[in-house]
Amino acid sequence: MDTMPVKVLLLGDDKVGKSTFLARTSQGSNALDGTVEITPLRNLDQPFIFEMRNRKHQYRLEFYDTSAPENWRLLEPDLVIICYDISQRLSLINMQRVWIKEVRANFKAEASLPVVVLGLKRDLRSEDDPNGIIYPQEAYRISQEIRADKYVECSAVTGDLLKLAFEEICSTAMKTTTLGGGQSDGGCVIM
Repeated sequence: MDTMPVKVLLLGDDKVGKSTFLARTSQGSNALDGTVEITPLRNLDQPFIFEMRNRKHQYRLEFYDTSAPENWRLLEPDLVIICYDISQRLSLINMQRVWIKEVRANFKAEASLPVVVLGLKRDLRSEDDPNGIIYPQEAYRISQEIRADKYVECSAVTGDLLKLAFEEICSTAMKTTTLGGGQSDGGCVIM
């Protein structure tokens, strides 16, 4: 059985939780429910490799975190994940104003490049936030506006929705190897 490589690029502001998300998911299925302490990943370990298999194929998902490769614009990703911190409105604004523009500008040749929006730090969503709470409906609406294919959110620290988010990301990544690709048929799907 041939292994199909799939490059996944995580973009987003510093400290939105990309590395924590990768650290938690890299520790296996027991870590996805939040019961295992997170072991920090080192940037030298990139790409972070996940071997996946379905009935027909075996996949090698290679996750790249933007905090390490200075030349991330030179990567040719099969899937881009734009991450934001649910507790920081500025990171949502930057997703809308900066990161999606970076994706469109740097990967023009990839008109069919699927984009997933990942809301991180779900455990920090607070009613007392002076900037206003970022509810899933608002983030989903913005994801639709930027023409993302999926919207997912989770907490890597507590494990809340982590398994579902990771499965949706992997499912989209594996679809990039098919003729139809990983893009949605139209509009953003919330998971």
